[in-house]
Amino acid sequence: MHRRAYAIIITCFFTVSIAYSIRYSYGMLLPEMLTDLNISKTQAGTIYAVYFVIYTIFTPLLGTLSDLFNYRLLLSVFTALLGLGALLMAVASGFAQACLFFSLAGFGHAACWAPVASLVQKWVPDNKRGMALSFVTMGIGLGLPVWGIVLPMIVAAADWRMGWAALGFFGLGVALLNAILIRNPAAPDAAQATAMSRFGQIWPIYKALIKQRPFWFIGTAYLLAGFNVLIPFTFLSVYATEDLGLDYAVATRFVGIIAFFGIAGQLILGTLSDSLGRIRVLILCSLIMGTACLGMIFFRSEWGLCAVAAFYGLGYGAIWPVYAAAASDFFRKDQTGSVVGLWTVYLGLGSIISPVICGWTIDQTGVYTSAFMMGIVSGILAALVLIRLLRSDYLKTAG
Repeated sequence: MHRRAYAIIITCFFTVSIAYSIRYSYGMLLPEMLTDLNISKTQAGTIYAVYFVIYTIFTPLLGTLSDLFNYRLLLSVFTALLGLGALLMAVASGFAQACLFFSLAGFGHAACWAPVASLVQKWVPDNKRGMALSFVTMGIGLGLPVWGIVLPMIVAAADWRMGWAALGFFGLGVALLNAILIRNPAAPDAAQATAMSRFGQIWPIYKALIKQRPFWFIGTAYLLAGFNVLIPFTFLSVYATEDLGLDYAVATRFVGIIAFFGIAGQLILGTLSDSLGRIRVLILCSLIMGTACLGMIFFRSEWGLCAVAAFYGLGYGAIWPVYAAAASDFFRKDQTGSVVGLWTVYLGLGSIISPVICGWTIDQTGVYTSAFMMGIVSGILAALVLIRLLRSDYLKTAG
C-alpha cells in the first residue's frame, strides 16, 4: 500500500474522531449550558435537532461533490467549519445563537463521513478496504472516551465554554492536518471537466443509483440500524437510573462500554468482511444488536448490563465501516461518496424518528420494555432485508 494511503488513513481517523466527538460532546456539556444560557430542555433538544437536520440534508450533496471535485479542499474547508461552529458555541449567549452556531458544526460534519469513506476506499486496495475503514472509524470509539475524560476536567478548571473552545481548536487543527496530508486520487477522465459539467452529473448519478435494488435494500437496512442505535444511546442510561435504580455514574458507563467494545467490533468484524463478505457481516451485526436489546430487558443488574452493552458494541462498531465498504461492492468506485451520502439520509431518518417513537411509547406505557422490543424488531428486520442480497454479495465479495 502506498505511503500516501497511510497518511490519508491517519488524517481521516482524526477527522472522524473530532466530528463525532463534537456531536456527542453536546450531551456532556449540556448540564452546565442549561443554567448559563437560561434555556429549557425542549430548547436544548431543538438545538441538537437542528444540528442533525442540517447534517442529514447536506451529507448526500457533499458526498457527491467529493466524487466530482476536490477531496483535499472539501475536507479541509468543512472540517474547519466544524471546528468554527464548536468554537462559536463557546461564545453563544442564548437559544438562537446556539442553534445557529451548532447548525454550522452540523454543516461541517456533513462532509466528515461520506467523503472520508469514499477517499479511503479510493486509496487502498480492494482487499484492505474493510480493515482501513475499520481503523478510521476507530476514531469514534477512541475519541469519545478521551473527550469524556478531558471535558469534565476542563469544565472543573474553567467552564463549559472552555470545553467548546478546546473542541473547536482541535477541529481547526485537524482541518490544517487535512490540508497538509490529503491528496486527491487520480481521476484522469474528469481532470478537464468544468465546474458546470460536474454539477450537471449530480442528478444523473442519483437517478442511476435509485434504479438499483441493492441501493434500496442496503439503504433500508441502514435506516433500521440508525433506528436501533439511538435506542440505547438515548434511553439505556435513563432506564438504568429510573427503572433499575442504579447510580448515575454507573448508568452513564454503559454508553462508554458500547463505544469501547465498538473498537473490537470494527477490528474483528470489519476485517472479517474482507473475506466473509459485507452483507453476511452486516446481517450478523444486525442480529447482535437486536439480541443485545433483548438482553437489556432481562439482564437487570449492573454487571449484566455491562455484558450486554459490550455485546451490543461489537455489532454497533462494525456497521459503519462495513456499510461504507459495501458501497464499492455494489457500485462503481467513482460513486461511493454519492452512495454513502444518500445512505446517510436513511440513517438520519432512522435516527430522528427513533427517540421520538420510543420516547412516546415509554411515556404511554410507563416502562422501557416497549422501546427495547422495537430494538429487537429493527435488528431482525434489517437482517431479513439484507438476506435478499446474499447472492449478489457472494458474487462480489471483496478479496
